[in-house]
Amino acid sequence: MNYNQQKKAAQEFAARWAGKGDEKQDSQRFWFDLLQNVYGVDDPASFLRFEQRVKLSHTSFIDVMIPATHTMIEQKSLGKDLNAPIKQSDGTFLTPGQQARRYAAALPYSERPRWIISCNFAEFQIYDMERPNDDPERIALKNLGEECYRLQFMVDVKSSHITREMDISRDAGTLVGKLYNALLPAYGDNPSEKDLQDLNKLIVRLVFCLYAEDAGIFGRRNMFHDFLLTFNASDVRLGLMELFKVLDQKTSERDRFLDQKYADFPYVNGSLFSESVPVPPIAEETRRLLIDEACNFDWAQISPTIFGAIFESTLNPDTRRKGGMHYTSIENIHKVIDPLFLDDYREKFQTAMEEKTLAKRLTKLKNLQEELASGRYFDPAAGSGNFLTESYISLRRLENDILRETVTDKTGTGVLGFAEEEWNPIKVKINQFYGIEINDFAVSVAKTALWIAESQMMHETEDIIKKEMDFLPLTTNANIHEGNALKMDWHDICPLGGGASKSLFWEIRHLWDILCKSKVKKRICSMFMWMKKASPIKKRGRLTM
Repeated sequence: MNYNQQKKAAQEFAARWAGKGDEKQDSQRFWFDLLQNVYGVDDPASFLRFEQRVKLSHTSFIDVMIPATHTMIEQKSLGKDLNAPIKQSDGTFLTPGQQARRYAAALPYSERPRWIISCNFAEFQIYDMERPNDDPERIALKNLGEECYRLQFMVDVKSSHITREMDISRDAGTLVGKLYNALLPAYGDNPSEKDLQDLNKLIVRLVFCLYAEDAGIFGRRNMFHDFLLTFNASDVRLGLMELFKVLDQKTSERDRFLDQKYADFPYVNGSLFSESVPVPPIAEETRRLLIDEACNFDWAQISPTIFGAIFESTLNPDTRRKGGMHYTSIENIHKVIDPLFLDDYREKFQTAMEEKTLAKRLTKLKNLQEELASGRYFDPAAGSGNFLTESYISLRRLENDILRETVTDKTGTGVLGFAEEEWNPIKVKINQFYGIEINDFAVSVAKTALWIAESQMMHETEDIIKKEMDFLPLTTNANIHEGNALKMDWHDICPLGGGASKSLFWEIRHLWDILCKSKVKKRICSMFMWMKKASPIKKRGRLTM
């Protein structure tokens, strides 16, 4: 929204909250309302973190964190004096601002806030940790309409989170391109179509290994790097072929005399390494590129949604044009998926959080989690999977918000009623996501992007439940199919069975059957391409024509 619209929204927000505000009952609604309706955050549930644990001499909880902009919020009830010291559990007396500073000092350096806000629903006090000795800036709620710009830093992620993800993912894409170009000459002056397919599959496997060692999936960091160091350039080819074979073998099925440098790697599964893919001779220059550049890059920080499309860009540009492939930004993806299903789920989450009775709130949240896990999400032109990947990430983030409210006990130190060794609270799975894509390399990229997204979301869940979970072996991504969606029966790909996709699936399928029989098929297909480029109509309900 423009400034005048934001100013009006801030005035309306101030009017809604005038004379209201209980720390326990209203904090989440207050901050959801402020960020969504005044500052335009589409998904405040994934943007805000409530009751984050912090370890002092005891376990304490930070009221609100905005990790993307390094903002910490200490919330008090209406009427509480933000300048008055309050007795803490250890007997010390601290103002809300001092209390927040103590929390900040106990956090890992990378998580410490740049901004600290203390708030009592009627006033915001803002501390800039770049100037820690300055007095706080103050904004009265009643004046928020005129001064809303002063809180813009809370949501200004352009220079931090999003820009960082974009930069890292682009740098990763550049590295993929360098690897591709370094390996391509090994296939000769006129590589066949089969050669290029094998190269694409090899690149996917290398990228997965690079990501897996940085994300801790292989067990320790630098594992793939150290493995490559044991080979001369002339031996890397056979070493990689043997490693790929081992990664597809259960530990119990491996050669009992297998060299330890192979045996240390875990069983991956997921069909990623099941096919025999030849590895060409590796030149010394390519070996150094793998070890010095690719292995020293932090692949764990990439955005799978962005990176999938950048990864795909290693294809020949002619191939991309013939296949109709192009990159869709995360912002534009949300213009489609938010009104289609995410907005409804977020509304249900907010409604559940407004329940004052704990039992009712937990019931609604658990029912919502089951609903998230029952949906099926289908993209018949999946490309590198960015729509599917971003949908999965958004649903898992919402599920993680549910888990924060439903699985931890009041002290935040344990989970409720489960044997921790056997329990996995995650219900949203990647096998709920279906796709068709005509290009074989893009299919591999889409599967890999979903696996990377699954790994990253699992780490977020581990932070919530304070329990490590096993990521491997992978679940097979058999629901991402290679083929021409115009010639395939979608029912075979994504069988009906209820869930969020049911109504939309059948209406699209029925419409396509009509198109295939009509004489105006070409014209209507052109209309679909126009609809794809245009902003979606934000109207829920059945697809009409």
